[in-house]
Amino acid sequence: MAHLIKNRRVVPDTWQLLDRDVERLLRTGEDGLLPDFPDEANLIVPTSVWRIRREDLLERSGGTGVWLDSHEDPAAIAADLPLLEVVAVNFPSFADGRGYSIARLLRERYGWRRQLRAIGDVLRDQLFYLARCGFDAFALRADRDPHEALPAFEDFSESYQATADRLPLFRRRLKDAEEQAA
Repeated sequence: MAHLIKNRRVVPDTWQLLDRDVERLLRTGEDGLLPDFPDEANLIVPTSVWRIRREDLLERSGGTGVWLDSHEDPAAIAADLPLLEVVAVNFPSFADGRGYSIARLLRERYGWRRQLRAIGDVLRDQLFYLARCGFDAFALRADRDPHEALPAFEDFSESYQATADRLPLFRRRLKDAEEQAA
């Protein structure tokens, strides 16, 4: 079973990413029917599959999640967020930073509070920054060991800018000073 980092711990990945043979899921077979999804599996599907097969996915007993590619706008799934358990953002390459913005939009504009997962070309060097943007789950590239990547969250002791999970440093210092004065 594959593993991922979730809430800064390595855990078994109980979700199946439907990233292969997506076209088959959108075509009717010789019998004129669309192929069935596994009923009890927790599935993360591309937005193209979600848009066309939404009702079929929701009728299953397993969990449902959607993954956005880095060029997709999270507004496309914003109305459906209450129906989802996981939103994954695909990083097609280490150098593609658009997923960071998608994470901030999901957390801050759309109020997403459930699992936000980074998938694709995710490496240790990104983890600290991905977490600052709101990701709480990380499926590292298959050739990387998640146990070896865990220390990345402690690479820096302080951050100055505001993030999805923290006030900027000057506001934290001001708050501390006000609390000490009270």
